[in-house]
Amino acid sequence: FFNDTATTEIYTSSSSAASDVYKRQIKHWLDMKIIWHGHSSFTISFSDIKIIIDPFLSGNPNFGNQNMDEIASELTHIALTHGHNDHVGDTVDLAKKTGAEVIANADLCSYLKTKGLNNFNQGNTGGTIVYDKFSVTFVQAHHSSSTVDENGISHSLGFSNGLVFHIKNEKTVYHMGDTDIFGDMQLIEELHKPDIGLVPIGDRFTMGGAVAALSCKRYFNFSTIIPCHFGTFPIIDCNPEKFLKSMDNDVSKVKVLSVGEEIDF
Repeated sequence: FFNDTATTEIYTSSSSAASDVYKRQIKHWLDMKIIWHGHSSFTISFSDIKIIIDPFLSGNPNFGNQNMDEIASELTHIALTHGHNDHVGDTVDLAKKTGAEVIANADLCSYLKTKGLNNFNQGNTGGTIVYDKFSVTFVQAHHSSSTVDENGISHSLGFSNGLVFHIKNEKTVYHMGDTDIFGDMQLIEELHKPDIGLVPIGDRFTMGGAVAALSCKRYFNFSTIIPCHFGTFPIIDCNPEKFLKSMDNDVSKVKVLSVGEEIDF
């Protein structure tokens, strides 16, 4: 989708007029950054774009001492993989506070409209939304998507999705959403060639560590793998040990982040 490196070359090339410190500062500004907020929530920042995925923040028992105002600051987009509360989370409050555009499945957007939101960019499985500096493609995930009303009745919110972010001059990021392994992951690799995988490993509601490792090794050629969807609730795996053990010779690709930790690319 994006392969123009001119801007990066201009700002990172050697120049007698620029000090090494200045060039490092410019490069740091240009670098893509990913922060794990716990559970399946990540912020991806690059250029003047800041996207939060599945912002389950205030309800997350492992949210820790992260600063909500800092997370909301300069937020431009909120991307949702599906409609379960531990993924929609603080979407309504964040969108109203920041004006950030919500990127989500069409059915989920219709539901969020009843909560007072109007700034959407909706899609569905197989579709791609293209912006100036990035695109996002809705890919398959094997999971459900629903909300439960005040009477305890479950209402479907369309398909569950993974999201692939092609980012201009940066690595491609694939957030798997909540999912089991499936054979068409091979097509996602063929079509999108993601560099960074955000992979659920906690079992019970997603694939567990051993199967998640198999999906990464069999179907993808990730350069970096960041595990998620573990340690949040007592009934899912409390740590990534099963995943790490099952990654075998590819374990060096795995970056286990602490909640609130940032990694630069």
